[in-house]
Amino acid sequence: MSSVHEERVQKIKEIVCDVLEIEEEEVTETSLFKEDHSADSLRSIEILANLEKEFHVTIDQSELPRMVHLKGVYEVVAESAGW
Repeated sequence: MSSVHEERVQKIKEIVCDVLEIEEEEVTETSLFKEDHSADSLRSIEILANLEKEFHVTIDQSELPRMVHLKGVYEVVAESAGW
């Protein structure tokens, strides 16, 4: 994987962990935000807003059901940003 990809993945992880108020070691690529980290819908919206601001993209709220773990979040942001 390229260093740019790694940087993006790391930044997404930082944003998610910051919003969910958890340590980076606690989250894996497939750990579920709601079930494993007690995230509610408001946190999901906050993650989405922070990602839009950080990566200068617009993400439709209809994508939220896909954004349940880091892998899903990366896929949605990558599609929105055209990576």
